[in-house]
Amino acid sequence: MKSLIQGKSLIQGKSLIKGTIAGLALSVALSGVAMAETIRMGTEGAYPPYNFLNDKGEVDGFERDLGDELCKRASLTCEWVTNEWDSIIPNLVSGNYDTIIAGMSITEERDKVIDFTQDYFPPSPSYFVGLAGESIDVKSGVIAAQTATIQAGFVAESGATLVEFATPDETIQAVRNGEADAVLADGDYLMPIVDESNGELAVVGQESIGGGIGMGIRESDGDLKAKMDKAIGSMKADGTLNMMIKKWFGDDANVF
Repeated sequence: MKSLIQGKSLIQGKSLIKGTIAGLALSVALSGVAMAETIRMGTEGAYPPYNFLNDKGEVDGFERDLGDELCKRASLTCEWVTNEWDSIIPNLVSGNYDTIIAGMSITEERDKVIDFTQDYFPPSPSYFVGLAGESIDVKSGVIAAQTATIQAGFVAESGATLVEFATPDETIQAVRNGEADAVLADGDYLMPIVDESNGELAVVGQESIGGGIGMGIRESDGDLKAKMDKAIGSMKADGTLNMMIKKWFGDDANVF
């Protein structure tokens, strides 16, 4: 009987140990989930197809897909925050969010204030768009552009008269109501609008300005930049990024 009792006790002891180990493993796993770093992704939410708010009021578009995939590959938890374009850099610097992923071209001027990851979208042309059938001189006319964009900077130095607006929608409306002869913006943003205008709008010029588009990050967040750079690099290497670009911008879009 003693041997039987001891054997039973030994079996119970082993079961208890196994249960304890299993419980600890589950606790560690749950702890890891709970302690996963949360990154606030700042975007404009008003620049389709890069980023926009869908019918549910949620951030959607190319950069939503991209950002979620980058966070997955970097083992981060993403939260999405929207911010008006003209204050998007100051609010990153002040800590209201941790990244800018908002169709922002990498420029030397911006790089003096914030840091950038490698580009996740290749350089693409900017278009002048005006009313179809109108004679428009983009070098001396009145040109609309969104405030604090590379296009606004280009127009300001071109000899044309610049009129700036806070949102991209307002630049299009300025052309339609006669406040501006044309708008200068990313071709990827303008072409769907031209195509859907039923012949009202037309491309009247083109310029190659700025470099690729990257994710803005505070200069003090070197670790986050390294994680995102690695994730972007992996998406380029396995072709996922090119497929995502074609999904949102069409088969003729510039890819890596």
